[in-house]
Amino acid sequence: MNITSDWPLPPDGIRFLMPQQQLQRLTRHALTRALYPIAMGYYPVAQHHQMRRRQHDNYLLIYCSAGGGQLQTDHRTAPVSAGDLVLLPKHSRHFYRSDARRPWTIYWLHFDGELARAFCRQLQRPGDEQGNEQNSNQDVHQTDEQNAQQNIHQNIGIQPRLISAFGELAELRSSRYQLPNLIYACHQLQALLSYLALLLRQHDLSAHKTLDWARVQAAMQAHKHDHLSLDTLAAEVQLSKYHFSKKFKQFTGQSPIQYFINMKMQYACDLLDAGNQPVKQVAISLGYEDVYYFSRLFKKVIGLSPDQYRKSKYR
Repeated sequence: MNITSDWPLPPDGIRFLMPQQQLQRLTRHALTRALYPIAMGYYPVAQHHQMRRRQHDNYLLIYCSAGGGQLQTDHRTAPVSAGDLVLLPKHSRHFYRSDARRPWTIYWLHFDGELARAFCRQLQRPGDEQGNEQNSNQDVHQTDEQNAQQNIHQNIGIQPRLISAFGELAELRSSRYQLPNLIYACHQLQALLSYLALLLRQHDLSAHKTLDWARVQAAMQAHKHDHLSLDTLAAEVQLSKYHFSKKFKQFTGQSPIQYFINMKMQYACDLLDAGNQPVKQVAISLGYEDVYYFSRLFKKVIGLSPDQYRKSKYR
């Protein structure tokens, strides 16, 4: 089965397939086998472009920067517009095509690797770190149908940084397949997918008006010198404690109070770095009258006691 379509490539278009010999090299090398590109391209104003696959053996990412098209999977048929991001996982049956009147301009990338599935889960549930950790410990085998249900189709807007990242990754085609270039490209791919996870998280935060993230952060900053209850935080954004905790953990992977404690301990690090005030004074400035309790909490979060942190050469 062809990895890419046979759409006629214009002079300013890009289509690059990793040679089979180099692909095998990437799957074996310790620094590249976790995540590696298989093929990538840029199709500007892609009139008559289309592709149908009954299934495919890698992950496919498509970003539409202009125009539009249509995507069809087993579960739905939907239009693709400028700013849309599409992720099609392994074994998914799909068909997509450029709009006849407004042909799309797309950046696309086929990839795979030992961490490809984990990165895709991070994109599917941005911020759900605990869920991702639990899932990573489950049986790695899934049915084709389960994998096919994990596609993503979401509008993230026009992102110049993302377009630039695609362009930098595509420069691999002129690298003469030198190992340092291949390693760098694989880590560029990891950075690209990590950046997409952040974009999707930001999109969800702005799309779900039920959680005013800026207001929550402001409330935590205002109370970093004392204590803050879950009731107070939930009331700040006019949600029940249950719904607030659920939304917060969905976006951060932590409970609201644990996030607040982590923030305070980071501020404690700043105070310990900034001067020579006693640990007890640092504790009091953060609302902890019991210096021993503060020290235990600090060590639990940071991994060192306050005294050890101050003396550490790694701070």
